[in-house]
Amino acid sequence: MEKELRRIFSRIKKGKMSIREGLERLKSFPFLKLKTATLDTYRSLRRGIGEVILGEGKRREEIMAIVRAMLKAGEDIIITRLKEAWGKELETKFGGRYFPQARIFYLGKGIKREPLKGKNSPILIVTGGTSDIPVAEEAAVFLELLGHRVKKIYDIGVAGIHRTFHYLRDIKKGKVIIVVAGMEGALASVISGLVDKPVIAVPTSVGYGANFRGLSALLTMLNACSPGIAVVNIDNGFGAAYFAHLIITAK
Repeated sequence: MEKELRRIFSRIKKGKMSIREGLERLKSFPFLKLKTATLDTYRSLRRGIGEVILGEGKRREEIMAIVRAMLKAGEDIIITRLKEAWGKELETKFGGRYFPQARIFYLGKGIKREPLKGKNSPILIVTGGTSDIPVAEEAAVFLELLGHRVKKIYDIGVAGIHRTFHYLRDIKKGKVIIVVAGMEGALASVISGLVDKPVIAVPTSVGYGANFRGLSALLTMLNACSPGIAVVNIDNGFGAAYFAHLIITAK
């Protein structure tokens, strides 16, 4: 890897390669191989955001090794779905911050590289109920780390739909609206039918037996009759936030 970098820099210095060409080469070039993980250290060049680590399913030793390697490489670190005990341990050992409700750990210099478009219009996050808040917070924290202004309106689901109408003026001000709901998942279709902004629907695994751990909400959102809705997977607050960021920052 070091040899290839030297070759690219040498060609740029000698005028045999432009800086733009060098950057294009680097976009698909390096990764960092660990014992049980392969870190995509130049993803930020391709996507604008570096690799986000999924903490769920990994062993404590793997998480610690990944953090050490990313620190050494000078990478910002975001770990989602991380156990609280491990998040607090990372805070103690390395600094950074753990967000317990969102289950996100962050350590770095700041992800935002330049002023974001539409910064005066917030990304709105709405939940059907309070049980949906952990998934909504995963989206909210990630967006705030990216430098977005986020407005939250929680617990306004269709079981008391007058609450939705009460907040409709605020909802309409959102540049993008993320709707997080479990049970039957109808809230996304209701809100989409009332606004002229893109809606990102997040089904949650909240609900009784026939909810099938979020499957009923997922199918409702996929079958919504209101156009302008994109649907992410069950409990995927991170995916919804990432997509909202791409909508806001699209050139």
